[in-house]
Amino acid sequence: MDEIYFSIENAVDYVNQTFNKNISQGNITYLIKYGQIKKHSSAGQALIKKIEIQNYYEKNQKEEDHWKSKVGNDLNWELAFNELKEFERTKHVHRLHPYKGKFIPQLVEYFLNEQTNGLKKEVYFHPGDIVIDPFCGSGTTLVQANELGINSIGIDISEFNTLMSNIKIGTYDLVLLQTTINQITKNLKINIESDPWQTFDVELAKLVSEYNKKYFPTPEILYRIRNGEINLPEYSKTKIQEINISFLDLQKKHGLNVKEVNSNKSFINKWFTPPIKSEIIFLLDQINKVNDIEIKNVLRLILSRTARSCRATTHSDLATLLEPILEPYYCFKHNKICKPLFSLSYWWEFYANDTVKRLAQFAKIKTSTTQICITGDSKSINLLEELSKINPTYYFKLKAQKAKGIFTSPPYVGLIDYHEQHAYAYELFNITRRDEFEIGPQSKGKSIQSREKYIDDISSVLINTKKYLQEEFEIFIVANDNYNLYPKIAEKSNLVIVEEFKRPVLYRTEKDKSTYSEKVIHLRNKG
Repeated sequence: MDEIYFSIENAVDYVNQTFNKNISQGNITYLIKYGQIKKHSSAGQALIKKIEIQNYYEKNQKEEDHWKSKVGNDLNWELAFNELKEFERTKHVHRLHPYKGKFIPQLVEYFLNEQTNGLKKEVYFHPGDIVIDPFCGSGTTLVQANELGINSIGIDISEFNTLMSNIKIGTYDLVLLQTTINQITKNLKINIESDPWQTFDVELAKLVSEYNKKYFPTPEILYRIRNGEINLPEYSKTKIQEINISFLDLQKKHGLNVKEVNSNKSFINKWFTPPIKSEIIFLLDQINKVNDIEIKNVLRLILSRTARSCRATTHSDLATLLEPILEPYYCFKHNKICKPLFSLSYWWEFYANDTVKRLAQFAKIKTSTTQICITGDSKSINLLEELSKINPTYYFKLKAQKAKGIFTSPPYVGLIDYHEQHAYAYELFNITRRDEFEIGPQSKGKSIQSREKYIDDISSVLINTKKYLQEEFEIFIVANDNYNLYPKIAEKSNLVIVEEFKRPVLYRTEKDKSTYSEKVIHLRNKG
């Protein structure tokens, strides 16, 4: 029997009709690029075997059914937001800086938006209301509240989180920001143009590129690996050993030492190559000379974002550092040999321009409502007193009107050390860390004692925050409540759980792609 081939356009139609999908040509080209299916050619046209595309999506469907069977049938699939494209889940300022543990903005929109749809029966918040997020994190609630015309107040124990949140909802002279960026970028390029590390980096990049073309050509190599023609662990180990001989020779040629000894055991000395450290210090000095405090803070966030991407680690370990990587390595994310960075110039310029673009996008849709994030311990903070110091007008508004409710996502017990994920930023900007005040940090584990402490702490936050709420308030908490702690938290806080929305989490920042769900817990005042 003759095999059937599809054009990419026909493959899209076939998948959408046969498997009830809504894919685009980009989905098919992605599968080709990463070796999931093989591209064939005829008269210059890209073709795909029907059997390969069929096998891929049949397997995909089985995995989806397996996912459902593991997590349960009580999921609210409307809250998966799986129809959204990646750029929609990370729209405008939500991608100004990486942050572990944040929820997607559409989840906030669903419960704060007064429009009703699907399983949502009630209107909880209206334009002009005030909403409080006592675990503000990266500021998602504040940003979305602004979009919807709702005032908001965030509280976070991390000063860096507060900085990040306030930058996202700030208003800026974008022309001045771009001009300042252009000058700093120009100064950086002048500073490094005669640095021997630059020549070394160019030659290393060429070496790695040539090696990848020869030994890791995509998508052919991926297709051969997936079909068992190549033993990847053995093959990649051999090729890394070979290229690292050339890597050492290149260092000797330029009189450089990637593994220079430094007695200072700081995060920056451990996790950045020597030239990256030098460029960070140069940029920090440039930023500190900027007079406009708002512009300076944006530049600090850009530098933090740049530094995070330039740490000496593998691309697949950016979220959770393992060991410093100071030589070429096989990259499981990109399926080829990658190298450490020896200049951050490209990423500084890329993130700087991206930041201006995202701030401009948000500026076009911002409402005139008030948003602010305050550094403090939500268990005990006197919100009115702190607001009176920072924004007296907002102080009087909260005092007279009070907040309609809370929308927040507290730390999950024993999952993340929130200060540690931005350790480089605290060190760079000499920001005070308050690790001891974190609730449910990973360092304290998930023991029964830790869970009991978590119950007490979250209850204290809710009890304290309730002082600033209207009598008939709404509280929404996004939580992965594996240990069923929230019934106890509700009781201890004199609250009642009205409803729970169980949602599948399909898009995660970590490498772990296992089935995972979380709840949105709706609480009200007891009695």
